[in-house]
Amino acid sequence: MTKSFLEHVNITVSDPLAAGKIIADIFGWDIRWQGEAISGGMSCHVGNAESYIAFYSKGGRQKATDRYETPGALNHVGVVVDDLEATEKRVRAAGYASHSHADYVPGRRFYFDAMDGVEFEVVSYA
Repeated sequence: MTKSFLEHVNITVSDPLAAGKIIADIFGWDIRWQGEAISGGMSCHVGNAESYIAFYSKGGRQKATDRYETPGALNHVGVVVDDLEATEKRVRAAGYASHSHADYVPGRRFYFDAMDGVEFEVVSYA
């Protein structure tokens, strides 16, 4: 069988450059690329050499839907970190509230709702 991995996820947000900077700061990632994108939009790619999140906007606000009830909607983005507490401090410093903390086998986690309601699950297996 061929080896595969997830390279990127593309998420529509109202301000891709701001979203990219915030998420890069929280997770210690780099802005890999930013600029004009399809349909006259703007995109900002943040991550590392192996994978990234592409934040995109065509411009203007789109109608929001309940992600957990809409087929095809993004429920959350899971990110593994070495230091859960330090990451949570950066999340709070960025102005977001953490919630749904849980310890489970084999790790610990919390969630936060970032720009435009994009939910992140932050997990540590350390």
